[in-house]
Amino acid sequence: MARVLPFVLFAFGIWFWLKARRSVSSLVGTEAELGLLPRDRQNTELAGPDAALEHALTEARAGRWEPAAELLARTGRDRDWERRSLYARALGEAAARDDSWLRAWRATRSGGSPDADAELVQASATVSRAWLLRGSPYARHTTPEQADSFHELLPGARADTARAAALGPEDPTPYIIEIRTALGVGYGPEQMRELWAEITARTPHPTSAPLYGAHEAAIQYWSERWHGSAELAGEFAAQATADAPLGTLMTAFPLIAWFDHHDATAAPRDYAAPGLTALVDAALADTEAAPPDHPRLPEVHHLLAYFLTRQSRHEEALEAFRRIDGYVNALPWRTRRDPAAFFATTRATAVRGTEARARISKGV
Repeated sequence: MARVLPFVLFAFGIWFWLKARRSVSSLVGTEAELGLLPRDRQNTELAGPDAALEHALTEARAGRWEPAAELLARTGRDRDWERRSLYARALGEAAARDDSWLRAWRATRSGGSPDADAELVQASATVSRAWLLRGSPYARHTTPEQADSFHELLPGARADTARAAALGPEDPTPYIIEIRTALGVGYGPEQMRELWAEITARTPHPTSAPLYGAHEAAIQYWSERWHGSAELAGEFAAQATADAPLGTLMTAFPLIAWFDHHDATAAPRDYAAPGLTALVDAALADTEAAPPDHPRLPEVHHLLAYFLTRQSRHEEALEAFRRIDGYVNALPWRTRRDPAAFFATTRATAVRGTEARARISKGV
């Protein structure tokens, strides 16, 4: 018997390995049948589809700046500040890696008055380059050399945002960009409130919808990881939702505050707590009421896909994943070094959970 036991254990190990392989193969096949894209086909630049922005980024990488200029000019004419801040950040992040197209754009105004749109992208690019040099938003993953480069570049970002603000006095976008500088430079609370006042003066709520992008940047400042605390971040999130009409997506910010301060240490039961479930339900209702073309809607779907999965609400999670599949530059995925891998792993959990529920309902 003693001599037989190792062979039995070996055979069991082979059986278990084959069973696991079949399970993985079944899952991959199911995801493909659902039309879900694999990890290596996830866009790491954007949170969701935007044909005009994707075209502008593709053209910029090829050295052609005109589509980017047309894109920002349109948002300025329409006073579409939400979309403008989103585009300015995406274009700035692209220019932080290769700014030859941006330099060509700015050179078209040499000797004349600066182009407000080009200077806005320049401000965004300077801030993005500083964060790119830092390497990680987490200090524990940043080398002293990276930190030095980060702090050397940020003062230049302040000058760039001031220039962009002077060229577009009605535009809140330069001040939204400056919040990312405020994180790194370390603005005091009063200085941050003054910066926030510049934004709200240009978007007087409730006569206009509150800007999601501005709140998304500011809640980072008030978080414990930067210059605030869990309490201050929670207060900021509560203020954002206090009188915001349904469909403005402000209900995402209590979820963001919870994620920033509790996700890393939360136990599985914490995600099922009634308070957190109510926050998720409120955000779901908010997304259903939001305009389908709201430029920040995909970001909230990403957030919901994660929380719904953690709450074992797998069918709802899978529906959220369907809406944003192919794009991963959003919370919570971008908090990891490999956002696409984190996205794909979490999505696989939602797929498995949905399959299991379907088998149970069929009595299989």
